[in-house]
Amino acid sequence: MSIDTRLPRYQRLRDELAGQIAEHRWAPGQAIPTEHELANTYGLAIGTVRKAIDRLVADGLLERFQGRGTFVRRPNFDGSLLRFFRLHDERHDRSVRTSRILMREVTEAPSEVCATLRIERSARVIHMSRLRLVGDAPILAEEIWLPYKPFAAFAMLDTSEIGDLLYPVYEMYCHQVIASARETLTIEIVDMMHARLLRIDPGTPVVVVERLAYGYDRRPLEWRRSRGPASEFAYQVEIR
Repeated sequence: MSIDTRLPRYQRLRDELAGQIAEHRWAPGQAIPTEHELANTYGLAIGTVRKAIDRLVADGLLERFQGRGTFVRRPNFDGSLLRFFRLHDERHDRSVRTSRILMREVTEAPSEVCATLRIERSARVIHMSRLRLVGDAPILAEEIWLPYKPFAAFAMLDTSEIGDLLYPVYEMYCHQVIASARETLTIEIVDMMHARLLRIDPGTPVVVVERLAYGYDRRPLEWRRSRGPASEFAYQVEIR
C-alpha cells in the first residue's frame, strides 16, 4: 500500500494500519499492538499514535475496551435485515429463523452489477437466490451477487455447508470479512416471481432493502436486494 508522504504523520499511520487491517494482519476481534508498542515501532510520539487510533475508531475499523485494549472491530449483522419487519405473531416469535438457498450459479455479470461491485465488464460473479423464513413462513426473498475471484471457494461449497448467516461462511472459506454496509430502502409493487416466493398476492407493495457490503478496505464485496411484505415493515430509529 502506497502512503502519501505529504500527509500528516498521524494520517500516514492511520492509513498504514488500515491497510494492514484490510490485509488481515490482525483477525476481526483480535487486539492490535498497544499505543506504546506502535510508538516504538514507528518512531512516533504517543499523541500521534493516539490520534491515528482515534481516527480508526471513528471510521469503525477498531474499537476500544477500557482496561483490555484496542481490537479490530467485527460488525454484528446477525438478523439485521429482519429488524425491519414486525415478527409479532406468537407463532413467529417461537419459531426458528432459517434460510433456504433456491439457486446459486456462476455467471457473467450484468452491467449494473459490474458498476455496483466495481468489477471489470463481463467479469464472472456468483448469483444466488435465497429465501428467509420464520418458522415455515417466508419473510424475505433475497437476490445476492458476489465477485467470483474472492469468493471462488464459496461457489464450490455444498449448499448443506452454508448456514443461515452468510458472513461467517465468507470469512471461514473465502477469508473475506464484511466490515461495513450501506443500506437503502425503497417500495415497489411485487412481481409474479417474488409474490409466489413470499406467498402474497401479485401487485402487493413490498419493501426492498438494498445492501452494499464492504471489506475493511472499502472494496464492495456483496450486493443484495431483499424483498419483504410492506404490511410487515416497521422502521424505527433512535435519535439522540
